[in-house]
Amino acid sequence: MSANRTLTFVGGGGTVTGSKYWIRGADEQLLLDCGLFQGLKNLRLRNWQKPPFHAPAVDAVVLSHAHLDHAGYLPLLARRGFTGSVYCTPGTADLLHIVLRDAARIQEEDADRANRRSYSKHEPALPLYTLEDAERALRLLVKRGYGEPFTPSRNTSAIFHRAGHILGSAIIDLQLERGGLNLVFSGDLGRRQRPILRDPDRVSSADVLLLESTYGDRVHERNEEARIVEVVTRTAERGGAVIVPAFAIGRTQELLWTIRKLHQEKRLPLISVFVDSPMATEVTEIYCRHPEDHDAAMGALMRAEGSLYPAQYFMRSSDESKRLNSRQGPMIIIAGSGMATGGRVLHHLKHRLPDHRNTVLLTGYQAAGTRGRALRDGAATIRIHGRDVPVRAEIATVDGLSAHADRDELIDWLAGFATPPRQTYLVHGEAESSQALAATIRDRLGWRVAVAEDQGTVPLVRTGPLQASLR
Repeated sequence: MSANRTLTFVGGGGTVTGSKYWIRGADEQLLLDCGLFQGLKNLRLRNWQKPPFHAPAVDAVVLSHAHLDHAGYLPLLARRGFTGSVYCTPGTADLLHIVLRDAARIQEEDADRANRRSYSKHEPALPLYTLEDAERALRLLVKRGYGEPFTPSRNTSAIFHRAGHILGSAIIDLQLERGGLNLVFSGDLGRRQRPILRDPDRVSSADVLLLESTYGDRVHERNEEARIVEVVTRTAERGGAVIVPAFAIGRTQELLWTIRKLHQEKRLPLISVFVDSPMATEVTEIYCRHPEDHDAAMGALMRAEGSLYPAQYFMRSSDESKRLNSRQGPMIIIAGSGMATGGRVLHHLKHRLPDHRNTVLLTGYQAAGTRGRALRDGAATIRIHGRDVPVRAEIATVDGLSAHADRDELIDWLAGFATPPRQTYLVHGEAESSQALAATIRDRLGWRVAVAEDQGTVPLVRTGPLQASLR
């Protein structure tokens, strides 16, 4: 079977979204990750298309973490007939019960709104998947802890290592054919010495490595705290509000931690922070009760106080969210989604973008085709709920809060390998980022590396050189 085993980059090849890696042999099939495509319309449309694999024939899915671009396709997979197990860490499982239900609810609400207001090109507008589909997928979850071996299919064993990206995030370490070829998928790698989570684990060996490359062409700023102080202070002096589109998982919690730290250091006053995301509210509670992922400082805080910030207010209902529109600054509103592709942040942007006193603070990667990228690129208007909204608010960025390792941090993680993998494929990055990281790896480490191509297929064999070409 080894001669016939292949790896196909169904998603995450040449793009920073839609993470799906299909491993198939003569009598088994696995998916590493099962993510949605986000961002550009031509990518989003692929979520509606039939995938190259036959869902009922897939034996199992092994997930790196709970972000939608890595796990958000699971309800569609289940709808298409997949009935196997979905392996993930306990933290990821807890998050998925929130994330998948929330994604289904938002899609159902968006479709309903489009139909009522007649701004969809489709008649009728339909959700990509429903809450029933999400529940079907959630019943397939199987939890496995870090360092706990498991067998996702007959001829494959696996183990999770900490990735340090978000709660529950994992590096996936596969032994294909039970001790034959060793394939390691980095998932989304986190950063060392960041708050809340433990550092990513080192991995010493792999025959084949799939490495994320989101920030493979740059080094993160290291002045994110000073930047936050600057932006919040300037906006408060204008009497405005700081609107932060933020992912409910990871980014919101780190923002709360950072704002708390800046207050304790007397660099910021005790400014009110409104977390306007039911999902972020639940996720923050989950973060606080998973000590297996906490670093020492987070563990100490949870034992002492049990919360991330003393002046945080969680908006659970839509009425509470709407009342924020009549509240004047200074204040900080953190709301999903992180790239302003949906969620409650759209209502705050629609209400506050036309006012020059306010600021939109973009705190992480903004994929091409998203409203966040449009704002970062200086758009004069952005379209929200069928109408164009003028952008008069200040648009500010702070990149140092990213939960992704940058170029130098990725190289540092690779340096932990005792011997180079026989082949490294760069995934989950836009073309420029992946190509730049490939050049850096060749120059600094001398490794054999190729950028994964969308829909490309490569052989997985035990011996002999692995081809770098994907065509």
